[in-house]
Formats: sequence, structure tokens, C-alpha cells
Amino acid sequence: MAEKSVDRSSEYVRIEGVTRRFGDFVAVDNVSLSIYKGEIFCLLGGSGCGKTTLLRMLAGFESPTSGRILIDGQDMADTPPYERPVNMMFQSYALFPHMSVERNVAFGLEQEGLSKGEIARRVGEMLDIVKLGEFARRKPHQLSGGQRQRVALARALVKRPKLLLLDEPLGALDRKLREHTQFELINLQEQLGVTFIVVTHDQEEAMTLASRIGVMNKGQIVQVGTPVDIYEFPNSRFVADFIGSVNMFEGQLAEDEPGYVRIRCPDLEAPVFISHGISAAPDARVSVAIRPEKISMTRESPAGTENRAVGTVKEIAYMGDMSVYLVRLDSGRMVRVTIPNVERHDERIVWEERVHLSWDPSSPVVLSQ
Repeated sequence: MAEKSVDRSSEYVRIEGVTRRFGDFVAVDNVSLSIYKGEIFCLLGGSGCGKTTLLRMLAGFESPTSGRILIDGQDMADTPPYERPVNMMFQSYALFPHMSVERNVAFGLEQEGLSKGEIARRVGEMLDIVKLGEFARRKPHQLSGGQRQRVALARALVKRPKLLLLDEPLGALDRKLREHTQFELINLQEQLGVTFIVVTHDQEEAMTLASRIGVMNKGQIVQVGTPVDIYEFPNSRFVADFIGSVNMFEGQLAEDEPGYVRIRCPDLEAPVFISHGISAAPDARVSVAIRPEKISMTRESPAGTENRAVGTVKEIAYMGDMSVYLVRLDSGRMVRVTIPNVERHDERIVWEERVHLSWDPSSPVVLSQ
């Protein structure tokens, strides 16, 4: 995916050492974070990692046990939810079933006491933006899941918040509709210039939507970066394993030079040669992470004596655009390899074939934590 640009001079949200406790349980643990104006920032993590609690503190539905939250330079400590320049879109959409689409979208403006003419103008404008103008008089039950999602989005945006918080916004949609709606959401955000903070457990969703991602684990943000940073340069075993698929090999640093390293892994017959240096003590125990799509699989033995292994194909999953192979190395270790299905009638490798695996020296990532 293309990198989305972020203006790092325009900080809009600043979270400073925020902790939230519920009795003895620490839901959010000393989180500090900056989010910039006009970006889509994703908080990504598994269930119970603290991402929704952090979102609710931004909205004002929860208060930090310690630390500060600033929005547009203003400390939110004494600012109730209804006075914050923030709106929140919930996972359930929470539409009023007895109201039409236009009444659902108008509800927040009516509560603010705007004139009927102003409400009608802004609702009509927003329904056109989300392409629901022709459905204005329908009730929620008469809409598809994707249309209901857009109604909820229109209702959240019609009040013109500077910051929109989205809690698992696409979780109720099927896969194909979810993929389509992700791009609609990006286009809408770019059109309106609103800052989005999205909570999701879906890594593909985060990689598609976000200009930057904050990966959360046990109440802490363990890495912040662009989707490329997070995927290609994980800073820990947890992040490497959580984002996408990865083959992880334990090993020992055998040679460490400024421009390259060699690592010996018991599960691999040949040393792993990596074409960049690392920061680690001599003979350190490390992990080597190699993504499945970065491994080449051939019937013929590759050149060279490093970055290679031999094994037998034990499982194959045909996924349409690619095939996933599980290869058992002679050491007994299972390795996952993904191969794009470029040709319709190629001579594919089949079950129980002996294969040679190899990878480029730039592909592995060395992790010491």
C-alpha cells in the first residue's frame, strides 16, 4: 500500500502518561501518544488490551486514573463529553429503529436547537456525501449492513466534530463489504479533513485505513508506526507475530559486523545471513522473523550455502490469489510459505514433494525482545 502522509507539525491529540485502573486491574498502563490533525490513526490489539478504554477516555466516558489528555491544546480533565470537539461512532451503530434515516442523522442537531432549515440543509448535504440521499425516508431495518454503517457515520459527522472516534466501525460487515467500505471511509475522511481514531482488532483493516498504527498489548502501546514500519520492521516478537503471518526461528548470533550478521538457528541447516547490522551482545540469543511471502520455494537447489532449507510439503491451501504451503523441514520444524498464483495453468508443487526454501538477505528481521 502507498504511504499516507502525516503533517507532524500539527499535533491535535496528546496523551500524556495516561493510566486507567478498575480496582486492581490496570486497563491502560502509562500510555503517551501524539495524534496529528487530519490523520487516520488506528489503535490495534486483541480483546482486553485496553484500546476501547483509551477511546472512551478520549470521548470523556471514562476518566484517567492518572495522566492527561489534551485535544487541540486543551486539557480535557474538566470537559464533559458533550462539550468536547469529539463524536463517537459505536460498533453497534445504535440507530433509532423507529426513525427514518434523515431523522437519525438530524437527531444530534435537533438536540443542539438548530433551526429546521439549517438541520435540513446539513442533513441533506451529509446524506449526499455518504450516498444515501435516496434512502432518506427509509427506516434502518430497510437498509443493508453497509448502508446502516453509513447512516451511523453520517450522524457522527453531521455535527462537524474535529475528532471522530470509531470503535470497531466495520466489525458487523461481511468481508467483501468491509473491504469496499474501508476505501469509502478513507475517501470520506480525506474529503472532510476530520481526524479519525479507529479502534480495531482486525490487522488488515488497520493496515488499509491507517496513516499510522499504535499496537496495544496489556494496556500499553508497544509500537507506533506506519503500516510499512509495523509490518516490515516490528520491534518485538509480539508485534511480528501479531501483525500478519510470520515464521519465527530461535538462534544465536554467530557473527556481527556493521554491514551484516550471521545467525545460527537449530531448526535451519544453513546459517541465516542478514545484510544489515543489529545492536546485540556477542553470542546473544535472538529470534529471526521471516514473512511467508518472502520465502522462495523451488524444486531445484538454490545457489549459495546460506539462507536456505530443505523440506517436504505437508499441507496446501488454495486461496485464489495465492496458495499457502506448510513445509516440514528435515529438522521437524513447520514453515509457512505463500506463493502468488500468477498463472492459471502452471505446474504447481504438490503434497509430499521435496522442496528447497530460500530468502533474500534483506528479508529476515532480528528481534531480541
